[in-house]
Amino acid sequence: MEGFEQILEDAAATGRRLTRNEIESRRDLGARAAEAGLGWRALVRAHLAAGRTSRPAGADPDAVLAVVEQAVDAFADGYERAQRRVVRKEEAARREFIDDLLHRRGDPGHLASRCERFGLRLSRTHAVAVAEGPEKYDESDPVPGQVAGELFARFENRRILFTTKDGRMICIAGGHQDDVLNHFAKLVHTVTGASRVAVGRSRPGAVGIGHSYEEALNALDVAQRMGLDEPLLRAADMLVFPVLARDRQALVDLVQHTLGPLETARGGAQPLLDTLAVYFDSGCVAAAAARELSLSVRALTYRLARIQALTGNDPTDPTHRYTLQTAVIGARLLEWPGRPL
Repeated sequence: MEGFEQILEDAAATGRRLTRNEIESRRDLGARAAEAGLGWRALVRAHLAAGRTSRPAGADPDAVLAVVEQAVDAFADGYERAQRRVVRKEEAARREFIDDLLHRRGDPGHLASRCERFGLRLSRTHAVAVAEGPEKYDESDPVPGQVAGELFARFENRRILFTTKDGRMICIAGGHQDDVLNHFAKLVHTVTGASRVAVGRSRPGAVGIGHSYEEALNALDVAQRMGLDEPLLRAADMLVFPVLARDRQALVDLVQHTLGPLETARGGAQPLLDTLAVYFDSGCVAAAAARELSLSVRALTYRLARIQALTGNDPTDPTHRYTLQTAVIGARLLEWPGRPL
């Protein structure tokens, strides 16, 4: 309110409008008030009170109101501009913080102090959910805005972080808050219509958040390679895949030795590989696999026999089944035969 009463008295007594310098001074004071975190309602009340108490005797009420209106308008302009700057600065700091968490960058002590500012308690466990939609998003797009808005409206008292990164939507929540991550997945599917969400395992500390994020990304990658169509993937349910992929050369050797002979079949390896995949996915029930492949049971049986003749492994024999099924999973992970080993 610095100087406002004097400006008001002078301008109201003469009936003049505020000068350019006076308007600029009110604008600067509005910016300072926003940066100091002062509430807008109290500031407006103070201006109105000053207009009432500082009005010179005999001054035209309309002239006083015109000055107050001009002063408040300039003050509001500075206040709103400063607020936008503060919001942009805060948003940039939030995004930088989340990025450091996901990639495990920065000093652990500094990260911990920033966590309190953004509502995370590193003494507890956290899990990361990553949503991959039919298109890439950033936070200026309406889809992430709608998902975030509905998520925070539903769980306004929870400690949740939401952001976009590399075209995906990301939600970080407490490890015990499965309801938050499940609702996030539900919102994403509802808003986008065709998305896949992966949830990393719940882990403690700042480093744990980064590990959970990597698990979620790996789950999405495995789902794409394996042709999995589940809308919600949990890294905890997919631990066999990173175990298989950990020793790539051993996996290549398994696929090459077990399934390599299928390449000599008419039409190449892909049709027989697809037959094995559907057969195993159907619980090794020939009738169900035949229906899925639009074949007769007799045609399916012929294909299985052909696979046995080429590989030396009988898909219907429990002893051989494990080797073949593991090799089929390995082929999917390696994207063979589309990609040479």
